[in-house]
Amino acid sequence: MPRLRLALNQIDSTVGDIDENAESVLRWTRHSAGQGAHLVAFPEMMLTGYPVEDLALRSSFVEASRAALRTLAARLAEEGLGGVPVVVGYLDRSATDRPRYGQPAGAPQNSAAVLYGGEVALSFAKHHLPNYGVFDEFRYFVPGDTMPVVRVRGVDVALAICEDLWQDGGRVPAARSARAGLLLSVNASPYERDKDDTRLELVRRRAQEAGCTTAYLAMVGGQDELVFDGDSIVVDRDGKVVARAPQFSEGCVVLDLDLPAAEAWAQAPTGVVDDGLRIDRVVLSEEPVPGESVPGESVSGESVSGESVPGDGPALSGGHAEPLDDDEEVYSALVVGLRAYVAKNGFRSVLVGLSGGIDSALVAAIACDALGAQHVYGVSMPSKYSSEHSKDDAAEMARRTGLNYRTVAIEPMFDAYMGALDLTGLAEENLQSRLRGTLLMAISNQEGHLVLAPGNKSELAVGYSTLYGDSVGAYGPIKDVYKTSVFRLAEWRNRAALDRGRTPPIPENSITKPPSAELRPGQVDTDSLPDYPVLDAILALYVDRDRGADEIVAAGYDRELVTKTLRMVDTAEYKRRQYPPGTKISAKGFGKDRRLPVTNRWRETG
Repeated sequence: MPRLRLALNQIDSTVGDIDENAESVLRWTRHSAGQGAHLVAFPEMMLTGYPVEDLALRSSFVEASRAALRTLAARLAEEGLGGVPVVVGYLDRSATDRPRYGQPAGAPQNSAAVLYGGEVALSFAKHHLPNYGVFDEFRYFVPGDTMPVVRVRGVDVALAICEDLWQDGGRVPAARSARAGLLLSVNASPYERDKDDTRLELVRRRAQEAGCTTAYLAMVGGQDELVFDGDSIVVDRDGKVVARAPQFSEGCVVLDLDLPAAEAWAQAPTGVVDDGLRIDRVVLSEEPVPGESVPGESVSGESVSGESVPGDGPALSGGHAEPLDDDEEVYSALVVGLRAYVAKNGFRSVLVGLSGGIDSALVAAIACDALGAQHVYGVSMPSKYSSEHSKDDAAEMARRTGLNYRTVAIEPMFDAYMGALDLTGLAEENLQSRLRGTLLMAISNQEGHLVLAPGNKSELAVGYSTLYGDSVGAYGPIKDVYKTSVFRLAEWRNRAALDRGRTPPIPENSITKPPSAELRPGQVDTDSLPDYPVLDAILALYVDRDRGADEIVAAGYDRELVTKTLRMVDTAEYKRRQYPPGTKISAKGFGKDRRLPVTNRWRETG
């Protein structure tokens, strides 16, 4: 039975940085070949980054991707790596470039290629195109219509791209029809809370449907609001997990797979199979690598990669990484998302308005973990309504973490405005928030820090924020985190610090005191909002699950409260449209996931 040594490179790429992405492929291929890999794989659209959005509609970008692919193939051969097949994702266009109604002009394709011997030995496009949530692939791409199979060391390897596994039909049953020994899927599937469990069950089921060992290679890193958590998985044809890479870790998994030998060329299936897919089979190497003499299929999940890649991070274990618990997983996603956004947009430091409250404290903790406390700048901006404990809590947060800290009182600015304007009530309250926003942006302009907005999903949902005040900033790390989860994550972060013998970063008082914007004497959030556990439960039904008012009331919630809450959500769309991007952790975040018109008279009144 042939043995195939597979290298899965669970790494990041940057949208638009084609040259540096190609260098990453070169470096990691060099490392994989050094570990004796027979087949090397990289994530979906590795050369261009993912998602490219409307860049796919620019002919210049498509051609740059295609040219970079050919150049990369030649460079691999020049470095003596041409004898190792490399699977890499890129942006291509259909060979039949005739304009068709309902398809994007230029017929771009989300594609992958096998590079071998200095050439593009085989290329194929994603067959199933997702068109839900954050995905708009029908807008950008046309589907592929082949079932690519590459023969490597006497094993037939069927190839797929991401959604080809997530949807029924297509390349999974076609891999069985083609009698492949391995199904390899390259992916850039964005992170969502609890998706790791869904992903595992999906890969198990698809392996059984394909009738062969299945390797699911996932991207890691971040792009704008999206986070990619890795969690690459290899299972045998019965659905047993052979290897699982850790979440949120960049590196290379190298493992040996004892797989069925490919059939003789004359006997191998040809023609059109499931879903009209035409088998496109390319033979790269017929001579198998001898494996263990065992009946049937066996798979060795023991890692053979134990070195680090210089400048790129560690090699990952080929064993079974334990999935993170729910709170650690979400917190890790928030850290990775912020780190990627800051680094990829050319910033080195961030600025946070520290109020002493739970939201800004959690944002500051995430920023310190993502960038290092030396790159985090906190500003306390007290007004005459700010309590002493809030000022103390902000200073204590800075002391515990070691972030850079200063205090700039806004009272003189506030008095100057009030001397020129006769403001009362809400206008007076919001003036304080807007002064703080102006101050943060002024420091950002002067010192070059990226401002972080501290708003959470509960506040954004009901419009409990001030435009050009607490909503200013370039990124909102907890934009997709409900308030109840904010508390839970803060508590988890402090427990994690204690477990490691370190100082908890978030002051206990910031967690336990009643949330308040402190814009008037004695103000607390519950003056304007329901208790957060109730509010978040209603919002989860309405925002995340699109339930109507009657359904929410039937779930046990007071009709008057439901009607009021839903009205607040509906009328705050104009605020959310102007809020900065932020890390997406739920199935339906504000922005690309949930898109509603600002001008909208439909009301869920029940």
